[in-house]
Amino acid sequence: MQHQKLPKDFPYLADMYQDDYFPEFLVDKIKAAIEEVVGLLEQGKFSETEIQVVLDQMTSKINDLQEEFEENDSEIETGARESIAATVEEILRFFSVDIDIEEAIRERDW
Repeated sequence: MQHQKLPKDFPYLADMYQDDYFPEFLVDKIKAAIEEVVGLLEQGKFSETEIQVVLDQMTSKINDLQEEFEENDSEIETGARESIAATVEEILRFFSVDIDIEEAIRERDW
């Protein structure tokens, strides 16, 4: 069976990449955490429970970046939250994963 692949030009975190307030190398770290979820989803069928575990791990990795954002005169604030949520939501929709975005990023502390 052919597994779905996210298009190579998928616009991860578009709003964050377009805003100079967010250091690009840190946005890249958020993107890398999200790409780990995509890697799992591209492998095929996983239960929503398994997917949620990986989403929680992704969210924890993003949580861990907050201090680094602050050290670089930035923060994971409303614009970042919306950009991360929109990216994750679009990925879940693409792979037909029926997890609400608030549940998907339930571990966030940003």
